Amino acid sequence: MSVAKNIEVSSTSTTSFEDAIQKGINQVSKTVKNVQGAWIKEQKVGIENGSINKYHVIMIVSFVIDGSEDMG
Repeated sequence: MSVAKNIEVSSTSTTSFEDAIQKGINQVSKTVKNVQGAWIKEQKVGIENGSINKYHVIMIVSFVIDGSEDMG
């Protein structure tokens, strides 16, 4: 049986939403094993002088917990 866990991650980019998502996934993958997917919960932009200057995402990242670890 496999068990998955979800964590909420916030990430920002000055380039695009896609870049913000990729940066968040890259950072999570440095410390979390078995990342399986992500759900984009929220997207918003920062605006300065009438132009977009930041892309911000909040996402739920899912990963499978290794079944060999002692959960007790």
